[in-house]
Amino acid sequence: MVDLLFYVFAAVVLGGGIGVVLARSPVGSLLFMLATLFAMAGIFVLFEAHFLAAIQVMVYAGAIMVLFLFVIMLLNLGHDFRKDFTHGAGMIAAFAVAGLLAGLLARQLRGTGDHPLYAFFPGPEGMDALLAERGAVGAIAHPLFTDYVVAFELTGILLLMALVGAIAIAKQRV
Repeated sequence: MVDLLFYVFAAVVLGGGIGVVLARSPVGSLLFMLATLFAMAGIFVLFEAHFLAAIQVMVYAGAIMVLFLFVIMLLNLGHDFRKDFTHGAGMIAAFAVAGLLAGLLARQLRGTGDHPLYAFFPGPEGMDALLAERGAVGAIAHPLFTDYVVAFELTGILLLMALVGAIAIAKQRV
């Protein structure tokens, strides 16, 4: 059952990602992104990373999506009423391609643990020891604020610049 749920969530993530790129309406793209973020939270729950799933829903699907919706409304981008890729055969094709890619990825990553990708992950025993030592928040916060602090800060600056740019563009129209 867990494998089936993983494949379903992976198909939704890939289909939602494709939908974000191919949707002609910004609001449609936002809804595809929301579906992608919720499916990622579902995958986190399957991997027993409940804290990450909660943060995914609260921070990204909640706060960031509200911010994006605010920017879309501020720029008045939501008045595109043309049909987009989400109707008919295009939707079926997108989900078929997403399912195929998810299956290929799962088949490639399934193995005995000697895959080079597994060298970066501590495994179940290592994760249990890390969680017992630091707790769920500490296990995430320590690498985030030590090893990945530059990427974390650059992401925050990038989001701030996007918001300021959207406000500057909207200010010229008013």
